[in-house]
Amino acid sequence: MQDPIEILYQDSHYVAIRKPPGVLVHRTAISQDRTFVLQQLRDQLGRRVYPVHRLDRATSGVLVFALSPEAARRLVAAFTERRVSKGYLAVVRGYAAPRGLIDRPLSTASGGSSTQSAITRFRRLATVELPYAVSRYPTARYSLVLARPATGRQHQLRRHFSGADHPIVGDTTYGDGSHNRFFREQFGHYRLLLMARSLAFVHPFTHRSLLITAPLDASWRELLDQLGWSHVGRRDGGP
Repeated sequence: MQDPIEILYQDSHYVAIRKPPGVLVHRTAISQDRTFVLQQLRDQLGRRVYPVHRLDRATSGVLVFALSPEAARRLVAAFTERRVSKGYLAVVRGYAAPRGLIDRPLSTASGGSSTQSAITRFRRLATVELPYAVSRYPTARYSLVLARPATGRQHQLRRHFSGADHPIVGDTTYGDGSHNRFFREQFGHYRLLLMARSLAFVHPFTHRSLLITAPLDASWRELLDQLGWSHVGRRDGGP
């Protein structure tokens, strides 16, 4: 029996959950998965739910569904018009800049030569240097960053940080295999270290400002303890 999905917020129009890592949001044409967040939440609530945005299979954190087609239409418009503020926690290789802006167009999901604008702002929250020669350097350096994508392109954060020479740890597509193995062998962490920590927007029906924050799960709490970052990542409401 599956564990129930953790609900972070619910009203008559929307429900926000904490998506676990490793699960697709909804069924795709090529997927052979048997478990999907949309179907599980529908069964748990006993009513239809409508996707508003998405998170990659490997990414955990805040995910919002609408409870009617009209509610979905209004919040999708807010995402499209960049009226939703998104905050992500990520562990990246190396010492990231204290603050930064990545403005680099990304190729579309269909491939080819066409690209879409993509903008990510980030702030470094903490750093650590470990006495292990993971690659060609005698020590291994990592940063905990808070990333705020202004656009929502496919794999945007993963591709942007990889292109900036700070790949996200645990990313098996765009990341660094040697550092991924190090985290598996040294710390026992096999997942992508990327979490949708918060979403903020003006409620399309009540017109009140709404901030939804996902608490850190046990794996993230353990990792922050191991790296000496627990005082940063565990602040109420997120960093």
